[in-house]
Amino acid sequence: MNILQINASARRATDAEGSVSTRLASELTAGLRAADPAATVTVRDLTLTPQPVLDEAALGALFTPVDQRTPEQAARVALDDALIAELQAADTVVIGVPMYNFNVTAQFKNWIDAVARAGVTFKYTEKGPVGLLTGKKVYVVTSRGGIHRDQPSDQMTPYLRTVLAFLGMTDVEFVYAEGMAFAAEQGLAAARAQITELLAA
Repeated sequence: MNILQINASARRATDAEGSVSTRLASELTAGLRAADPAATVTVRDLTLTPQPVLDEAALGALFTPVDQRTPEQAARVALDDALIAELQAADTVVIGVPMYNFNVTAQFKNWIDAVARAGVTFKYTEKGPVGLLTGKKVYVVTSRGGIHRDQPSDQMTPYLRTVLAFLGMTDVEFVYAEGMAFAAEQGLAAARAQITELLAA
């Protein structure tokens, strides 16, 4: 099993004051690896190696034929290619992403924009788009300052289900660490209980 862990917080998980979503994602990954010691783990930390935003220059590079790209354009496309290759190679994907202002972080949105590529990770057909990244198990570990699960304020969960399904990833489990701004211990305990339950399934 190849595990890809994506850390998408703006903070690192260096200590108890660091990223909660990254810390919990790492705990989930460790549990998966404990169940399958032969598993390989690739960690993509978008704080340490942030993906550049999809801007006009990046779009120009993507829509320029490969043999006509400048060295700068080729280097820009290669950044996206690396993320796509990691995702294609993964059997299991663990995403640690907090809620910022009711949705995913800018770091993770840049990752989505990098890996969503027509003809590579999805394709258009007469019946609509079809995701090409099928057969993967995805775990999304998210932390929130407030309580948003199953509430209208949680625009993040339906967005992620939509975009992951668009790419072909429909087997998705969510872990929620909520109330971190005022009840952190309870939020962590609830999230860890969810992780334990998922690992035992």
